[in-house]
Amino acid sequence: MKTNRIAAIVATLAIAFGAQQASAQTYNLTLCGASPGGLWTLLGAGIDAALKKSFPGSTVTYQTSGGGLANVGLLSDGKCDIAIIHDAEAKAALGGLPPFKAPVDTLATIAQLYTWAPMQIIGSRSFIEENELTSLEDVAAKKLPVRIVLNRRGNIVSAVGEAMMNAAGASPENVESWGGSVTYAASSEQGDLMRDRRADLMINSLFVNHSSIRELASAVDLALLPVTDETAQKVIDEWDINRYTIEASDYDWNDKDVLTLTVSAQLFARKDADPQMVKDLTQALVDNATELQSVHKAMSPLDVKLMSEAKTVPYHPSAEEVFTAAGY
Repeated sequence: MKTNRIAAIVATLAIAFGAQQASAQTYNLTLCGASPGGLWTLLGAGIDAALKKSFPGSTVTYQTSGGGLANVGLLSDGKCDIAIIHDAEAKAALGGLPPFKAPVDTLATIAQLYTWAPMQIIGSRSFIEENELTSLEDVAAKKLPVRIVLNRRGNIVSAVGEAMMNAAGASPENVESWGGSVTYAASSEQGDLMRDRRADLMINSLFVNHSSIRELASAVDLALLPVTDETAQKVIDEWDINRYTIEASDYDWNDKDVLTLTVSAQLFARKDADPQMVKDLTQALVDNATELQSVHKAMSPLDVKLMSEAKTVPYHPSAEEVFTAAGY
């Protein structure tokens, strides 16, 4: 009996010691994001807070970069431990599409972060009404000399915007042949082009009711154009992104539901990342999702279910294990 009691005490101490060891685990990770000051910076702070909460003393250092396309290379080269990358950027990497010279097969998903950055086709209401446009496809049907502004070249949403135009029959080449133009400009410049009446339509990935849209709406009477389901499916097949409906109630100047597409952002590690690190980080995100939700009101819809639903790149086995244990 005495021997049994001693064995039980030893086992209890071992469990306690193991728990102490686990709670004492700390991580110092580098996260590749984008330019400083944007939502990804805030997400970096949220990921850092979530990890600290589960593993006190840990740190996630946010590293600025050129964005998701650049992050694919930085992560693959081991210059960061984790990275935020859009689904369409990951799709380009997997397929070896420009700017990648060959397929990249080093990525593994940890968690999906958001799915609500729709490609919004925003136009001057006067132009849309004068030309009786009901969808982007009408531009092609009428062969309009429209002036369209897309994001700057090299940005993934510019490529997605072009894909939408191509699928609708209004490719940049076609638009120019009809006497129109396609301008590539940074998000901060697109509103100026619309305000100065140098563009009729802009196509960009923006959160619904983004401050830049509100500012533009105060200067220009705006309207939204949808795409058809057929166009949406062509772009989904090409870029592995999702449909999105901008609801009539989302803007006070829009009175109908508008079908479009959306890019999503995911947190990635390398396939060969330390399994325990990935498991602990994923568990920290699952246990402390509120830390990410609280970084910005745009992140309030995030929950564990959404974290588990990325589809472009398979999950790291350790992350998948955490989500399976959580019931997803």
